[in-house]
Amino acid sequence: MIPYWRARISHWCWHLPLLLALLLAGCATPTPDGKTASAGSAATGNADASSAPRPFIPQGPLSQVGTAQLSSQTVAPLSAPADIWDRIRRGFSMRDLDTDLVRDREQWYASRPDYIQRMTERSARYLFHIVEEIERRELPMELALLPFIESAFNPQAVSSARAAGMWQFMPATGQSFDLKQNIFRDDRRDVLASTRAALDYLEQLHARFGDWHLALAAYNWGQGNVGRAITRNQKQGLGTAYTDLTMPLETRMYVPKLLAVKNIVARPESFGLRLPDIGNHPFFDTITIERDIDVALIARLSGVDERDFRALNPSIKLPVVMAAGTPNILLPWDNAALFERRLKDHTGPLASWTAWVVPSTMTAAEAARRVGTTESELRALNNIPPRMQVRAGSSLLVPRNGAHDRDVPEHVADNGQLSLQPEVVMRRQVVRARKGENLVRLARRYGLDAVAVAGWNAMAVNAPLKAGQQITLMRPGKASSGPKASARAGSQKAKAPAKKTRATAKAPSRKTRSASKRP
Repeated sequence: MIPYWRARISHWCWHLPLLLALLLAGCATPTPDGKTASAGSAATGNADASSAPRPFIPQGPLSQVGTAQLSSQTVAPLSAPADIWDRIRRGFSMRDLDTDLVRDREQWYASRPDYIQRMTERSARYLFHIVEEIERRELPMELALLPFIESAFNPQAVSSARAAGMWQFMPATGQSFDLKQNIFRDDRRDVLASTRAALDYLEQLHARFGDWHLALAAYNWGQGNVGRAITRNQKQGLGTAYTDLTMPLETRMYVPKLLAVKNIVARPESFGLRLPDIGNHPFFDTITIERDIDVALIARLSGVDERDFRALNPSIKLPVVMAAGTPNILLPWDNAALFERRLKDHTGPLASWTAWVVPSTMTAAEAARRVGTTESELRALNNIPPRMQVRAGSSLLVPRNGAHDRDVPEHVADNGQLSLQPEVVMRRQVVRARKGENLVRLARRYGLDAVAVAGWNAMAVNAPLKAGQQITLMRPGKASSGPKASARAGSQKAKAPAKKTRATAKAPSRKTRSASKRP
């Protein structure tokens, strides 16, 4: 049982805050004019009986409570997005441009409904992932539509300036954002890697210019060009907004194109268009692979057509996926689970191919002999043109057999390059030895290796030679031009006299004209 004295102390502790509040309220009492009389003035006897506390009664009628319009329109709807288009519309936040160029691009797209249909249907594989990344970074959702402008959502697109992929990265820009480009793969086409790099780049540009329109211009034209255009306008006292800058036509149309597509997505019915149904859910799943595996085997185990697999994994150039370089592959959502289940039960080999680093410069025929395949197959696999040698250090895709039966190491998968040089054709030449000359001196006279000369003639290296003795040499000559080249050379020779004839025929006319001007 709690002692009585402890219970009383506890009782007073609970009521102490209330007593303090009442005490403070008594120290500041309201006066008739709405002011308060301090405890100090009451204590000095300055307050009389007439200053006793009186209730404050407001004068006049009470004002009616009204309604007001919110200045912000960022109130999030409570319902879930109906589809991916609805989700994209809710994230639009970029400043609009009300210009003739935007209206012109709207009409251009609206007049091509088949093009819009193909482009939007192609985007169905990739949009959900892009939207997820943009929401995670809290960026304007207009950026999800940028691949429509760059590549029409074609990850295999390549421009005349060698920009590649959905987001159209130039080789150097791709390298600066860690997009690997080698003979085995091109990450500029990779759906996950290129999206990550594009959004990183756009965020970097926005941080520099502080405006999304200028950031987009820099994405298209280059940040150095945009920076110099801004500096020129500043020196001339001109504006520095997107519409104020002097830019190439392509860049001047770039943002209007994006905003035109945005307006069509926002109100397709206003342009007489209908967007394809794309659900607000993932199209693909990411699968981690731990061993090299053939593309054909992935397609068979997952039940996916190889063409559809490459549409989701466009960075893979060759018939094998190298786990050290591409540890993740994309598969349609339902097929991903099927692939993982079947892969566990698979007992055969996973990969038919591996990579071989060429130890010394050699012909394609010699390389094929060393790896146990035919020259034609090696050339086709590695795109080696005729009459070209493979330089030392090059990486070749070769069949797995014997010594070449291993997964590709990471340094090769990430850095494999193919370097070629014109094939040297050896021409047979018979020469005669001079008096007192041996094989070594004769080889030196023609700038050849004595051991090689001895081998060509089945002789000892220091064998003495008789004056006038015939010795066979193999010396570098011009590469064989082939029948087509020979035909072209023949036709050029045949045309030469004709050119001479025309020149000869024109000469008298020039003389005649100059003679006619004489007095």
